[in-house]
Amino acid sequence: MSLFSWVESRIHTFRWYDFSLIKLASAAFALLIAKLWPPLLSLEWHVYLIIAVLASAPVCIKMLRRDTWKVL
Repeated sequence: MSLFSWVESRIHTFRWYDFSLIKLASAAFALLIAKLWPPLLSLEWHVYLIIAVLASAPVCIKMLRRDTWKVL
């Protein structure tokens, strides 16, 4: 069993707050990296905005595609 198939088999047991905890842990890890590597914080604000938009674009596109909507 590969890592991804194992994760997919276990993700159905997650509750809404488990995903929130994963996001919180990711944010804390990002702050840790920024604390340990100060040049990362010296970038202009628009660089962080570009990174955020590029990182969220695939998920937003997948979420908003018409063929993935469930018909009631």
